[in-house]
Amino acid sequence: MKYLHTMIRVTDLERSIKFYTEGLGFKVEKRSDHARDKFTLVFLRASGDDSNGPMIELTHNWEKGKYVLGDGYGHTAYRVKSISKVQTQLKSAGYDLSWGPGKTPDGKRAMAFVDDPDGYEIELLEG
Repeated sequence: MKYLHTMIRVTDLERSIKFYTEGLGFKVEKRSDHARDKFTLVFLRASGDDSNGPMIELTHNWEKGKYVLGDGYGHTAYRVKSISKVQTQLKSAGYDLSWGPGKTPDGKRAMAFVDDPDGYEIELLEG
């Protein structure tokens, strides 16, 4: 079994693409519009992952304006070399951390969180 992707539904596709590409440095791997069913899919890969690594799938349903995130979903997590460098990149794109930087619960690593435009949390773990 191989982990492929996580799908999240987004309300403003272009705003979300900008956040993931300019704010976090992801690369768009594939985009497909489905006019008959009125949705668009965009697959993005973190810059540190190879071409076989997992992706984030953004799904934009053209006629849906809002989603309820629910309380069962937590976050996605990414290892980064430097939270400070990621924060600088986020700020240059008009975003910032939503929490941190701080320490992991065991106190051994630096961590921080950033929320995407739809409120999905992304954990950044340094190391």
